[in-house]
This record gives sequence, structure tokens and C-alpha cells, in this order.
Amino acid sequence: MSSALTRDALEAFWMPFTANRQFKDQPRLLARAEGMHYWTPDGRKVLDGCAGLWCVNAGHGRKEITAAVAEQMATLDYAPTFQMGHPAGFELANRLIKLTPGDLNHVFFTNSGSESVDTALKIAIAYHRVKGDASRQRLIGREKGYHGVGFGGISVGGLSNNRKYFGAMLPGVDHLRHTLDIEHNAFTRGLPEWGVHLADDLERLVALHDASTIAAVIVEPMAGSAGVILPPKGYLQKLRAICDKHGILLIFDEVITGFGRLGTAFGAQYFDVMPDIITTAKGLTNGAIPMGAVFVRKQIYDAFMKGPDGIELFHGYTYSAHPAACAAGLATQEIYEREGLLTRGAELAKAWEDAVHSLRSSPNVIDIRNLGLVAGIELQSRPSAIGARGYEALVKCFEKGILIRTTGDTIALSPPLIISTAQIDELITRIGAVLKTIA
Repeated sequence: MSSALTRDALEAFWMPFTANRQFKDQPRLLARAEGMHYWTPDGRKVLDGCAGLWCVNAGHGRKEITAAVAEQMATLDYAPTFQMGHPAGFELANRLIKLTPGDLNHVFFTNSGSESVDTALKIAIAYHRVKGDASRQRLIGREKGYHGVGFGGISVGGLSNNRKYFGAMLPGVDHLRHTLDIEHNAFTRGLPEWGVHLADDLERLVALHDASTIAAVIVEPMAGSAGVILPPKGYLQKLRAICDKHGILLIFDEVITGFGRLGTAFGAQYFDVMPDIITTAKGLTNGAIPMGAVFVRKQIYDAFMKGPDGIELFHGYTYSAHPAACAAGLATQEIYEREGLLTRGAELAKAWEDAVHSLRSSPNVIDIRNLGLVAGIELQSRPSAIGARGYEALVKCFEKGILIRTTGDTIALSPPLIISTAQIDELITRIGAVLKTIA
């Protein structure tokens, strides 16, 4: 790949979620990757502090995945999954349900987290309909929630910048209060003690709309894209109890927390809360090939299977369970099992926590949040320039040879699960040095 890109070439690529004007003035390009690092076209080495985009959990350039995909493509490049299938799809499904909690033992394959969310929402509404509760069509999301960029996901999502450009969204959607409260919980290590009562906001929405109209509640067990927002202790358990009380399905969006990010296979196991549906993507294939999956409990699957003969669910994608993606998924799961990566986040959690909280006294740091192998470092916003300090931190970190993710003025960190303690120290030391320069 040429390292000399013209301005016309940069103009041609309309990049998502980036400050395009700044990008064109100072392009941040990644040319190759291996292990814990990227390299730029001019040969600079960059330590990956966010697993690409929360997805490269086993580290970059895994030759096992490349070989599996190449072999699959040479054997079967594509197979439709409408009224037929192929062996790798069934093999991957059976492999994955060994990781899921309880009776979440049926899988619907998608191609991204956004598709997983829209699929889960459709399944939830259709489930109530096939049970004879067609009035249950309302969906409840949460403020500051992120559920991808499909119309369903941004409708139940609660990030204003993701919503404001696209009109009224889906009808019949409401939102719970978010759980971020720096006043009560600043610099908490792990789950905050304050805020379990925020789950009671669901009772308010039930009283407003009536339970008979509500199909599902969707939340991230840990909100990642909004800046690592953690649930207070007992919050998710209480949310589960309220859903049970009113016959509402509970959906966990585990696109980020799935596949080892918190030190367990899924966040549901970390929090010991059983959702009715789990959405995943990202770490499913280690980011090598786009793929997502939706897991549903047996009772949901059975409700569709007990209906009249014909098509059980009028939903699907051309590339669901794509053979190459399945091969990548199988090879990824083999790596996770062989190297113990799904639990490594728990082993590194204390060292990670101590390292990120060492930045507490750095200039403009107003909160630090951590869980498993995730952290959010919230910076004081500049007057009339929200996000400017965070963006400057991103640019200067890249110049210092580390890749971070920023959401507004919050630095979000989620390194590959193969990170060493020495690399944790390197990452945090460099971030600390950068924070001193943007005071």
C-alpha cells in the first residue's frame, strides 16, 4: 500500500465518526498490525490501547485466523442460509452456546453489532406477537446508551449526536435515566455503590405506558461507547426483577462486553444476571471479518417453532453465517480457549485498575472508571469547547505512539486481552505524559 496518499484520495473516503477536516490536515493512517501494535505507513510503531475498536481481543495478525479463512474460501466461498445451510455455521453455533449462560442456546447470525441489535428488537416484538400479545410493541432504551447505527439501534440508543440528524426515529420508544453520576461516584474502583435506585425508573415508564405495551428493555451491561459508564451494584439485578414482574424481555447489548472484556465470556456471567436476549459482534471474530450473533433463550425460540408451518421469522441477511466469517469465528474461539483469554481480563484487572487510577492527579482528570480490562478517564471540558480536550489527547497520544479512543472528553481504553503488565504501564505512562501537555 502506498504511504503517499493524495488529497483527492483522502477526499474520496468519507470516514465515519471522525473529525474529517482535521484528519485531512494530519492523516492518522494505519498500514499493518501484529500482536499489540499497529504500524503507520512511515514505519512508526503504535501500541493499541483500544483493541482496534473494542474488537481485536486476541491481538492483531493472528495467523490461525488467516489460515482458517483462506482454507474456507478455497473450499466454500459462499452459501445461502435461507432454507439451507453449511457445516461451519452449525459448528460455530454449537461452539458459541457452550459459552453462553443458562438456556441462551439458540443463535441468529448477523454481520455487525448494529444488525444484531435490530435483529434482537425485531425478535422481541415478534415474540410477543406470536404469543398473542401484539400490543407489546414499545421498546425501552437508556440515556447515553449506544446500540449501533441502524434505525432501531439509534432509536433505543441515548446519544444525542447519533440521533439529532436522522429525524423522529422509530415510534413508541422511551428511555431510562443513565447511571453516570460523578458527584456521587467519582474515582470509584469497579462498580459504584450509589445508584441502584436508578433501576426504579423502569417502574415509572411502566406506569406511564402500561406494561401491556412494552416488549423489551435493552441496555449495555457496561456502557462502552458513551465513555465507560458502569452500572451501580445491584442495578442490573433490579432491572431484571422489574422486567420479570411485568413480563418484559431484557436484552443485554454485549457487542463490547462479550468475549472476555470483563474477565468472563459475557457480561451476563460477570454480573450474574440472566437476560432473555444477548447481542454480540466485535470479539466474535477478533475483528478479522465482520460478524455478529444474537443469542435467545429457549422459550423465545420455542415460541416461534410452535407456530403454523412456514417461515418462522421473516428476517435474515444475505451474509448471515457467511462461511469465511464462520471460519474466522471458529479460529478465534479456539485461540480464546487455548490461551485462556476469556478469563485473562479478570487476572489483569487489579494491575489494570491500579495503573489507570494512578492518573487521578493528572491535570484536568475529573473521574476514572474501570471494570475488567476497560477504563474511562474523564477530562474537564474546556469552556464552550466540549470534546476539544479529548480530541487533542487522541492526536497527541497517536503522536506518542499509542492508540486510544475518545468519546467527547472521555478517554476510553480497552486493550487486547493479550496485553502484558509492562505494556499496561507503558500505555498509562504515555497517557499521563500527554495529559500534562494539554493542561
